[in-house]
Parts: sequence; C-alpha cells; structure tokens
Amino acid sequence: MLFTVPPLAGHVNPTVAVGAELAARGHEIAWTGPPSALARLLPAQARILPAGEELGAGGYAALHESWRDLRGVGALRFLWEEALVPLARAMVPGVARAVRAFGPDVLVADQQALAGPLVARRLGVPWVTSASTSAELTRPFADFPKVGEWVAGQIAGLLAEFGAGRDRVRDPGSGAGWDPRFSERLVLVFSTPELVGSGADFPPHYAFVGPAFGARPAAPGFPWQRLDPARRRVLVSLGTLNQAAGARFYGAVLGAAERLAEQVQFVLAAPAALIGAVPDHVLLQESVPQLELLPHLDAVVCHAGHNTVCEALAHGLPLVVAPIRDDQPIVARQVALAGAGVRVRFGRTRAEELRDALTAVLDDPGPRRAARRIQASFAAAGGAAAAADRLEKLL
Repeated sequence: MLFTVPPLAGHVNPTVAVGAELAARGHEIAWTGPPSALARLLPAQARILPAGEELGAGGYAALHESWRDLRGVGALRFLWEEALVPLARAMVPGVARAVRAFGPDVLVADQQALAGPLVARRLGVPWVTSASTSAELTRPFADFPKVGEWVAGQIAGLLAEFGAGRDRVRDPGSGAGWDPRFSERLVLVFSTPELVGSGADFPPHYAFVGPAFGARPAAPGFPWQRLDPARRRVLVSLGTLNQAAGARFYGAVLGAAERLAEQVQFVLAAPAALIGAVPDHVLLQESVPQLELLPHLDAVVCHAGHNTVCEALAHGLPLVVAPIRDDQPIVARQVALAGAGVRVRFGRTRAEELRDALTAVLDDPGPRRAARRIQASFAAAGGAAAAADRLEKLL
C-alpha cells in the first residue's frame, strides 16, 4: 500500500493509523510526498519515497504567510491556484518514480494529493481516496454554482495538462467521467453520517470508518499538575496553521476567561508572543499533547478543523467552533446541525458572545448528549481497523 499525501498534519495523521494497522497485518507500507515535511509528521521508521518539495521562493512557509489572512472565495482561489495545483505538478514525477520502485497493489491518495490518482490512472494501479475531511463529499458549492464550476475548471485544466482528459465528475457519485478527488473503487471517509448528516445519499463504495488516530510526534512536556480539579476545563486551539491569524480571537478568549474565572480553567494553545501575561486560571502553552489531554477536558473551542473536531467528539466533548476558511465553515455547520456545539464568528466574536457559547455547551446537557451520540458512532464505525478491512478487500 502506497499512501500519497500532502505535507499537512491533518491529512497525514489518519494514514499513520491505517498504515500501522496494515503493517501489523503483514502488509508492506510506504508514503510518498514532500519528504522534509513527511519526515516531521510520520513515525521515525516510516518508509518515505520523495515526491515534490518546496514550492517556489520560500516554499510552504511563504505560502502560509500569504494564505493565513485570506477568507472566503479568496482563500479558495489561493488554495487551488497557489497550493493544490502546483503541489500536484511538483509531486507527479516523484509519485511516478515511487510507484515504479515500490510496485504498490493499491495506491491510497489523499483528496488534496491529486498527483496520486493522476499517476495511478496513467500506470494502471488501483487507487482509493483518503477523505481526511468530509466537506467535499456534501456538495459544498450547491448554493454557489459559479464557484463549483470554477473548481471543476481547475481540476479539468490539471487533468488536461497531464493528458488525463477533460472529463470529470461534478457531483461525487454521479457516475459521469472521473474526478481525482473521488475514487470509483473506494472512498475512505474518516467520519460518520451522525456528524456529516444522514440525509445525503452516498454510493456503497463510500466507507464511513470514523476517525483514525495514529501515533503523533512527541509534544513538549505538559504541566499536568496545573490542571485544576475544582474547575471545568476547556481547551482553546486554532490548530498550528491558524495561530498567527488569531490575535483578535485570543483577546475574546481572554475576556471570556475573565468572566468565567470561578468556574472554568482555560488551556490555551497559542504563541506566547501573541498573548502576553495571563491569569492563573489560564494555562498557556505553545503546543499541547491534544489526544492525551482530551480525556481531562469538559469542552473544546476550536477553528472547526476536521481533525480537532473529530478528536473532541471521539471523547464525547461538546464544541464551540469559530471557522476561519476552507472546509471549516462546512465542518462547523455539521457540528451545529448535529447539536454537538455552538458556532461563533471568528473575526467578530466578542468576549460576551464566547462566554455565552461556552456556558451553553457546558451547562446545557443537549450538546454533550449529541457529542456522545457521535462518539458512539465513531466507535462503532471501526476507525483504522475498518479502513484496513476495506483496503484488504481490494487485494
């Protein structure tokens, strides 16, 4: 099995868990993608076959600097024009070399690693999709057809550039043409209908396996002794890529923390340079061991990143979600419609609004019941073992 992934932790993490499960069953596993990034994200013993590297002047750091303040359609255009399409171009030669050298029986391609399906189709290798976020599965542009057409045009241009034809799927599962984001053999969805929404009609080769949690790089030491058993505990995290854009939001967090000082301890994962001095009931850390910390919490405030949302819900924790860009508004809508949390405005949230949202998820039993319902669905879906089962059926 060859996993083709972009250099993004949220997209690599599920493959780590699935890869470990497959390796334990005796399968040979490798990853292909930008090697320096993958070396930081994968276990030390992982086999990495290089495909693509830094993009343009300054590489991924420069891309992030340009992207972090974008919102809405501007962020979407940047994602496709400056990241996904150039990444596919950069990765195609290396993915082709990896396929020829490794000889995979199945290639597992992340939705945003479009080079994988391009190469697999050219070389006749069966390929499946790793859907590390469910946003694209739910027809996100149904209400914005011009945006959907533009995205389809970006995909069509990429296919034509590599001789893969202009025929593509506009709606997943429609049966017409092909789309490198959605395999016609198997789509591994790391979520469940209880979160995505049970109203959509998905084809049988869409396997909802729930989140798959693998080993993570060791986090710096965490002051566990400072967790206060007399207060309810809330994690605030905007993920590693969004922290620098969060200065205003962090101000609202500190205001809400002041108003809830007697009842709630805040664990704030953020750069100290952006925050400054904090009161004793706010535990400020540059980074936290999130999976290990979640069992000790009562709620999570986040940017509606798919991984953080699923990790919180896997522990039955209700959420306050403040989406910023990309798939986050869609994931936030899923959380709200499922009843498992409250959505607030990232750019305009005031301390009072955030306090009220937190009070709602902490005091109202409804969000916690909904979170536990989704937690049960995740456990029943099977995670990495279920994903490995589905992959083995293709052999």
